[in-house]
Amino acid sequence: MQVMPYHHGNLREALIDAATQLAAEQGPDAVVLRETARQVGVSHNAAYRHFADRDALLAAVSARAMTEFGQLMADRIAAAATGEGKEAAAARFEASGRAYVEFATTRPGLFRLACVRSLGDIAPDAAVNHPYAQLSERLDELVTAGVITPDRRENAEIAAWSAVHGFSMLILDGPLRAASPEDRERDLDEVLRVVREGI
Repeated sequence: MQVMPYHHGNLREALIDAATQLAAEQGPDAVVLRETARQVGVSHNAAYRHFADRDALLAAVSARAMTEFGQLMADRIAAAATGEGKEAAAARFEASGRAYVEFATTRPGLFRLACVRSLGDIAPDAAVNHPYAQLSERLDELVTAGVITPDRRENAEIAAWSAVHGFSMLILDGPLRAASPEDRERDLDEVLRVVREGI
């Protein structure tokens, strides 16, 4: 990562930018105040004026990561299908799951950071289009479209989230690391089929 000397403007945002880049390139463990300050070109004391401790910085970077995550999901859902009906609702639901795996595998450092924090740790206005909220909307849409019944909808977020998260972790840290793109796509199709038919 190249050092980016800080000259003027919003130091807090510059620190978040640098810490986000550290997380993206090296994972959550790389996000420390001293190194973040060094990347921006200020003293670590200057960084402490904006973040009380490392956890405060991690919370800000996690919110940034979750916003990026949510935007990717929103984009993929919007591109999946337009209109009403069962097929469109199912396509948008599936797109949300595919977007989850895409973010995990293309932005693993930010994905790991976003997923180690509790949902309650991020203020609703800090993360635009939160992925969990989008998943809830897609499940509600399945009920409205008549794909699933209201009783099947209850608490379905956990089952759906667990399936795509587990699949993502198998790719990042498990036996699917060595799988070809074609095999991963085939396996993801099966995971999404099981989720769709199981809820």
